[in-house]
Amino acid sequence: MTAISRVLVANRGEIAVRIIKACQKLGIDTVLAMSEADCDTLAARMADKAVCIGPPPPLESYLKVNTIIMAALGTGADAIHPGYGFLAEQPELGEACIRNGLTFIGPGPESIRQMGDKLVARRTAIDLDIPLIPGSALITDLSQGWREAEKIGFPVLLKAAAGGGGKGMKAVHRPEEMETVFREASAEARAAFGDDRLYMERFIPNARHIEVQILSDCYGHCVHLFERDCSLQRRYQKVIEEAPSTAISEELREQMCNSAVLIAQSIGYETAGTVEFVLDQYEKRFYFLEMNTRIQVEHPVTEMVTGVDLVAEQIRMAAGERLELYQDDIQVTGHAMECRINAECPEDNFRPSPGRIVKWKIPQEKGVRVDTHCFKGYFVPPYYDSLLAKLIVIGETREDAISKMTHALSNFHVTGIDTNIKFLSAIMNHPDFRSGRTNTRWLETVVCKQGDGNP
Repeated sequence: MTAISRVLVANRGEIAVRIIKACQKLGIDTVLAMSEADCDTLAARMADKAVCIGPPPPLESYLKVNTIIMAALGTGADAIHPGYGFLAEQPELGEACIRNGLTFIGPGPESIRQMGDKLVARRTAIDLDIPLIPGSALITDLSQGWREAEKIGFPVLLKAAAGGGGKGMKAVHRPEEMETVFREASAEARAAFGDDRLYMERFIPNARHIEVQILSDCYGHCVHLFERDCSLQRRYQKVIEEAPSTAISEELREQMCNSAVLIAQSIGYETAGTVEFVLDQYEKRFYFLEMNTRIQVEHPVTEMVTGVDLVAEQIRMAAGERLELYQDDIQVTGHAMECRINAECPEDNFRPSPGRIVKWKIPQEKGVRVDTHCFKGYFVPPYYDSLLAKLIVIGETREDAISKMTHALSNFHVTGIDTNIKFLSAIMNHPDFRSGRTNTRWLETVVCKQGDGNP
């Protein structure tokens, strides 16, 4: 067992605050690695120590492996938590931790590498007889793309072989779009991941995005914490998440959760992770999509319905402790929902809205949780993700959760910058959302086209 006494938090924003809170709960000191733009943040105020790692641009601070390692060694940290984004799914950080005698609070580098390459991940699923969306292997050029599309049949989805977050992912609905979209997807993948490799999948028009949370320790013990429905997306970016999903039967739930555990066990996975699936609502079939080898943005949804502190469990398992959760003990109670509060202007094509927060009043009600790094007077920098806060509610039923979220949004007041609060409220009040008649394209094809967001 490796004792952890001081954790370097190699991230920013609300996830940095979340990690610091988990460490405080466990009696562990924290060091915040921060850029020059993040010196006056809530995380910086909460951490036991803070160290500046460079200028605001991520490439000059949060994405510099050697700088992060030196910050940990120089401040006496014995572990590093990468949060999500930035270096969280880069095996180089884990490898650097191993070389320098530091504990990486995350999976082993080989697990990150294996699941980070979507083509390798697909082969893993095939070997385990887990359903895959019909698709291609690596596509090396446009001519091969044409041939594969003809085999699969339009519409198809081009996807980056590396990375995630919707980058390098584009739909091709008609043959005449192929050349333009192929070049756009390749360029976007190259810019985001330094890797322009693509593959192709059949496009599922009425899809749900279902993901299963797993925890796995270094002793081979793995459990799932059921599913989250993350279908409410815009440009492949999640907007609203909830648990449990109303779109799947108990039989499908069991199959998906068991598949997630099987994948994790097959690669010797350790720590928290998420296995993502696509649900074809017409055929009532699910397909493996990918595995995210990190804590997810939307992890509070699972925490609310299971009562499990996922970040604390990450830290305990990284220290070599056994996971003391057993599958039969994990139950879902109630219905949880999360809205991402962003600094953006939906009326102006979701334009980012950096600037100083003049008023910041968050709802404080029973069954309401707000994960945030913001406060009155905080300056939202233009260099990073626009996420201001995650608003999470739990109700006895989905209808109760929607009612609580609607009320909480009405009591969430921010001035000085634009936010998407009004847009989120419009979703809560939409009859399709209330009845569950949605899919991954619903926001863009219904809500935004109705003028409630992007015209």
